[in-house]
Amino acid sequence: MPAITFIHPDGKSDRVETGDGESAMQAATRHGLDGILAECGGNAMCATCHVYVDDGSLALLPAMADDEDALLDGTASERRPNSRLSCQIKITPALDGLVLRLPERQV
Repeated sequence: MPAITFIHPDGKSDRVETGDGESAMQAATRHGLDGILAECGGNAMCATCHVYVDDGSLALLPAMADDEDALLDGTASERRPNSRLSCQIKITPALDGLVLRLPERQV
């Protein structure tokens, strides 16, 4: 089963196991992880599941869709080159060990 490590702004980390095909946002909310609000439930409409993808994993992700790109322009925390919406990151075995950093705030 693939696993993701979420790193909080204070440096604390949480490793969560995911299901194949589950989004990183779904894994975070299923485990009650603080830092992912997911107000729209994963419909790519709110940007409250913003994360920073570890540079070593960024190339493993599919290209960003236009709607995700537009939403990232309105995030509460700084948008960076490695910013993504965790609801748009579908977990596959190739993403086992993915590291996602949580921003300071989502709203």
